[in-house]
Amino acid sequence: AEVRFLMNFNESLLVRRSHELHEREVRIRFIGRRDRIPGHVRRRIEEAEALTAGDTRMTLAVALDYGGRDELARAVQSLAAQIREGRGPRRIDERAIARHLYAADMPDVDLLIRTSNEFRISNFLLWQIAYAELHFTPVLWPDFNRQELFNALRVYQGRHRRFGAVATPVPEPTRESSREPTRAAPRPAGAGSPGGGA
Repeated sequence: AEVRFLMNFNESLLVRRSHELHEREVRIRFIGRRDRIPGHVRRRIEEAEALTAGDTRMTLAVALDYGGRDELARAVQSLAAQIREGRGPRRIDERAIARHLYAADMPDVDLLIRTSNEFRISNFLLWQIAYAELHFTPVLWPDFNRQELFNALRVYQGRHRRFGAVATPVPEPTRESSREPTRAAPRPAGAGSPGGGA
């Protein structure tokens, strides 16, 4: 009953929102197990994607019946099937696997925001967040407004992204270079000079 409710809810949401998003030039993409989605919902998904396919202002990716491990397993299975049929790549590397993900043309994630004071990934976009910056907030998802998003972006802007590279160490000052230069204190005219005195 719960699954049926969620599927019907997603169908009605697609009908209500797809044209609105299209007017805002937002492209809709869906990632997940389409083979397990009811046919009437799958048709709405395909209609929404076709309607917004040419929109370029923003992309809204909706994860429906999605799991990161399952996505990777299915990508490898698809790649292995191609190799068995003699039409796979000569070399199995990161690029070959990435080409078989649900949305292979989408870029990797730059910033992952996790709300509700949860400190885990929960099997979400495991491949795509390899070098993403992670931001955790106690704010619940329904309360995550524009200001909270701006706060997360400000934190992100302060991060130094290295994409797996080793940080360049800052050289420590040597013992001699760290010493303050010695300066002579000013001396009153005639003090200590030959013949000086009261």
